[in-house]
Amino acid sequence: MRMLIFSILLFLSSQCPVFAQEKWNLKSCIEQAMSKNLAVSQTEIQAKIAALNYQQSKLAIYPSLNFGTNSAFNTGSNQDPTTFTRVTENYLSAGMQLQSSADIFNFFRKKNTIAANHWELMASVANVNKTKYDIGLSTANAYLQVLLAKKQTEITAVQIQQTQTQLDITRKKVDAGTLPELNTTQLEAQLAMDSSNYISSNGNFTQAILALKLLMYIDPSAPFEIETPSIDSLPIETIADLQPAYVYEQALKNQPLQLGDEYRILAAKKYAAVAKAAFYPTFTAFGSLSSNYLAFTKRPYYQKVLSGYQSTGLVADAGGGVLYDVQSPIFSNGNVLGYIRPGSLSTQFNDNLRKSIGISISVPIFNGGNAKTNLEKSKLNVGSALLQKEKDDQQLKQDIYQAYTAALTALEKFNASKKSIDASRKTYDYARKRFEIGALSTYDLISSQNNLLRAQLENTINQFDYVFKMKVLEFYKGAGLKL
Repeated sequence: MRMLIFSILLFLSSQCPVFAQEKWNLKSCIEQAMSKNLAVSQTEIQAKIAALNYQQSKLAIYPSLNFGTNSAFNTGSNQDPTTFTRVTENYLSAGMQLQSSADIFNFFRKKNTIAANHWELMASVANVNKTKYDIGLSTANAYLQVLLAKKQTEITAVQIQQTQTQLDITRKKVDAGTLPELNTTQLEAQLAMDSSNYISSNGNFTQAILALKLLMYIDPSAPFEIETPSIDSLPIETIADLQPAYVYEQALKNQPLQLGDEYRILAAKKYAAVAKAAFYPTFTAFGSLSSNYLAFTKRPYYQKVLSGYQSTGLVADAGGGVLYDVQSPIFSNGNVLGYIRPGSLSTQFNDNLRKSIGISISVPIFNGGNAKTNLEKSKLNVGSALLQKEKDDQQLKQDIYQAYTAALTALEKFNASKKSIDASRKTYDYARKRFEIGALSTYDLISSQNNLLRAQLENTINQFDYVFKMKVLEFYKGAGLKL
């Protein structure tokens, strides 16, 4: 037991760190948690996707431009792609096309799509902020729990020192024969209990550190130390400045969930306008440039030699009932007069260049009810977004009123515990003086000391609980998270 007490006191008296390390304050803890949290990273990815959709919808207003090319090897009877005559030979063909189109008017479909994607992007950013706010609030709570656990550890450590002092004084009196040995035994038992309380408090402090590290995605084995501002010096607004109706009014303007709901309503209305545009014609301008190239082996051309005649199946009336059979000449190939060779690539592309420009009108007549169904769905989405906002606003109002009631209760408990600790301290001081002159038993002294310890611990818990609940109200008001 003495070795345990000595080790605890040695730990408490040691103020020289083995190595220097960064001290974390609330701001740095929250920033670390936000930067490492996977939920935040996921919402940021969704926001980036929304940004890409918005950027793409803005680019969609510009004319499209596409280039294409093709090549093929042809054999057998084919149509010459340049002269459009039938040929029976092997040849290689190639073509190129440059096409462009642009919407002239589509009843503001693209304009409303851009607006809808813009509000979707704003809603995604608000969702990122909401996730960060939730992480920040959890981190602030964990940070305060560390401060609370550390404060409780310090209180139990002081208790050990007080009991040890009383034990030393009592042991001297027992050795002098002025007090019975029972007094020493009772104080030793109390010292063991105080040591157990300290070990338990120190364990809670370690658990609180691990919980904070978990939120911050820090290795549990890594060195970690936080700044410990005095809880009494923390800036806290008065409860009168945080009336729930006023806080709710401010929260509607600054809370990201409420802002996101507003943006989603605006986006849903724009999507409804996009669906409505599907009932109207679309005017589009288009244009294209294309050309072809043909590669083949040289083609011979021949001298035409009259080799006879053949009946055409027609007759001519010469008059007087005389009919003559109409015949056509038959030519055969004679000597080769020369060869036809394909022109150069540039010559053929230039000779075969084709251009077109025009305007097209697409009028929706019947499309299986898709346009009507999409419009009705978009109207329902607007209604759903409005209901979601109303639901979230009601939940926010309920949360704020509950937070205000909890803060008010915490303030009353804190004020009551302060009075309790003052009374317990006076009682303990009187008890200690009476014990020193032998007018009070050790049991009564220990009981008074334990009452003071419980009052101190209760006061500390109530104080931290009050501070956190007030910080929650300040957070809803839009003051952020700060200590």
